[in-house]
Amino acid sequence: MAVEETTRRVTKRRVRTRANLLDAAFAVFAAKGFGRVSIEEVCEAAGYSRGAFYSNFDSLDELFFALYQQRADLIAEQVSGALALDGPGLDVPAAVDRVTEILLLDRDWLLVKTDFLVHAARDPAVARTLLEHRARLRGAIADRLARARGHTELPAVLGDIDGAAHAVVAAYDGVTTQLLLDNDVEHARVRLGQLLTALLTDGSGTTA
Repeated sequence: MAVEETTRRVTKRRVRTRANLLDAAFAVFAAKGFGRVSIEEVCEAAGYSRGAFYSNFDSLDELFFALYQQRADLIAEQVSGALALDGPGLDVPAAVDRVTEILLLDRDWLLVKTDFLVHAARDPAVARTLLEHRARLRGAIADRLARARGHTELPAVLGDIDGAAHAVVAAYDGVTTQLLLDNDVEHARVRLGQLLTALLTDGSGTTA
């Protein structure tokens, strides 16, 4: 029993250490940029030694990807949850309102995300993993749109369900890029809502 209790304490401590390192790295990456941050700076910000870092991550690349995965999974969950509240059909304007109200739109996250995109563009292995995460987000959206098929008609211009999911993610990417420049979260949510409604309906706020 004592061994099990010790193991649980060690596991909890390790989870807490990893979470603290991720939080500290997020703040440092957002402030300075991924390419300008050292392991020592992350450790100093988190209040840990290099040993604590290497007991959780092999490199800054691994930590960086864990950070991206954490936020990307949160966004996928937010979108899936907001789209799951309707019945068999999909009230597009209401669903868009829910998504844009809760969706993670944080400038610091966007700075880190942009660094990661640039990093991935120069590393095929990282790019493949990033594409897998983006595919999971599109898959969550496509799954909900597919379940609404027969109850909710989408504009023909979007093509198939997968095309609609790509359009939704592209709209999010476009609005968040603008947010990096103007730092206006409130208007970014409004613009995203308008764009998604126009994409997924006939533009009038009702399904086509």
